[in-house]
Amino acid sequence: MTTSQDSAVARATVAAAQAALAAEHAAVYGFGVVGGRVEEERSAQAREAYDAHRARRDVMSRAVRALGAEPEAASAAYALPFPVTDGASAVRLAAELERRLAAVYADLVRASTGSLRREAAAGLREAAVRAVRWSGGSVAFPGLAERV
Repeated sequence: MTTSQDSAVARATVAAAQAALAAEHAAVYGFGVVGGRVEEERSAQAREAYDAHRARRDVMSRAVRALGAEPEAASAAYALPFPVTDGASAVRLAAELERRLAAVYADLVRASTGSLRREAAAGLREAAVRAVRWSGGSVAFPGLAERV
């Protein structure tokens, strides 16, 4: 590869890592909303997802730093894709957050190599499993369904 190709690959990797970090920031916010609206029988699941996303957010922040970039800060608030007014809409939001995370982690898998690629694959797998738990259904290629 030429230096300009190396530079383009590095920029694409940083952009994909920043996108994953941004999605984790949004998921932490979103699971705060989910936890406030979800029915009691799913509250432990919401807390586990919230904690998992906080941990994954920290991993992605360190990964962005390791790539030589400054991690994007979280926003004070995020626009939800639809109103979350009850337990059913909270469950829908949880599934949607996980599907979106699977998509950004699929992008990061494609853009990265080595340990970052392994982290991205783990993030993709975790988000896909949680999406199935929240939605009750799965897709053949998590993170890629919307790209077909």
